Amino acid sequence: DLLSARLTAEEAAQGWLRLFDGHTLFGWEIAGKANWRVEDGAIVVDSGDQCLLCTSLPWQDYELTLEFKADPGTNSGVFLRTPMTPEDPAIDCYEVNIAPADNPFPTASVVKREKASGVEAETADATWREMRMKLDGGQLDVSIDGQLACQYTDPIGLSAGRIGLQHNSGRVAFKNIRLRPLGLTTLLDADLSKWTKYPEMEGEFNVTDEGWLHVQGGKNQLESTASYDDFVLLAEYKLPRADINSGIFFRCIAGAEMMGYECQLSIEMNDGMPLSPADCGTGGIFRRQDARVVVGEVDQWNSVVLVAAGDKMAAWVDGLQVSDWQDDREPNENPRRGLRLEAGTIMIQGHDADTDAMFKQFAIVPIAKPPTE
Repeated sequence: DLLSARLTAEEAAQGWLRLFDGHTLFGWEIAGKANWRVEDGAIVVDSGDQCLLCTSLPWQDYELTLEFKADPGTNSGVFLRTPMTPEDPAIDCYEVNIAPADNPFPTASVVKREKASGVEAETADATWREMRMKLDGGQLDVSIDGQLACQYTDPIGLSAGRIGLQHNSGRVAFKNIRLRPLGLTTLLDADLSKWTKYPEMEGEFNVTDEGWLHVQGGKNQLESTASYDDFVLLAEYKLPRADINSGIFFRCIAGAEMMGYECQLSIEMNDGMPLSPADCGTGGIFRRQDARVVVGEVDQWNSVVLVAAGDKMAAWVDGLQVSDWQDDREPNENPRRGLRLEAGTIMIQGHDADTDAMFKQFAIVPIAKPPTE
């Protein structure tokens, strides 16, 4: 049951999301011929080429937590800000090692950069252990089972890159892989000072006494004054009925009427079946890729994390990934017609006379473009 992977409302509102849903490899890409698979709610590999299993999207600054289980002789690792096929962990990525005690860089070390200390080696009965990584700018902190084991400061730094799980030698399993992006800045204030209104259009955008943005009746748009190309966006929203529709448009043509990509906001489903969205589903890229499952509750606060990185776009709702789309169309200034990589504005949509949507959080952080792979 995919919906069992949802996070609590509090966790989702903090931006936490699951990179692994516990059932499928949705959102991941395999870089070589190894037997990556899902077994008993975990990602497992134990034979084949030395290679990475990577997130389809790059990430920049974040907290990352996971559990791993490795046999005593296993050599594996978690790669951060990495290309699909890194060449040298001293230069083009950060490799947080999972390795025996006699390795030059034992578990929790940053390979070729910083050796960990005080970490117990894997035992013959191979138990689950927790790894927590915080990567913020050039600072990387690694903890194992709640104990800080390694701190590394990169004097040069790396741009955004994928997160990769490594098959090197031996059997390793990973589960409960969660991420929280860092550095998000709110776009909401009492005066909507970071937005352009269109009073000639029908609907209304108002800020309540609680500081929430209220979107009501009639077709309208609220447009950011700033433009963004690659970014992570977190919105916390509420729709009082299942048939109410709104959306978050991005990379828009400034001043035009919602000429951008659209991340749909709709919790309507066919015949009460979450796997059958009636109108694309929250987190779906409208008219491009429906959400694979409708997540969200009527008249409750729900959270969506939207990521745009080059020609790839994805969204998580209440921590569960629902879309993972790559725009392979010919380039065009208008994302309705083709691929747009250039920066554009963000727009919040008033869809029709019945629109009644509330936002109590709307925050964004740009991400640096990774090198071409």
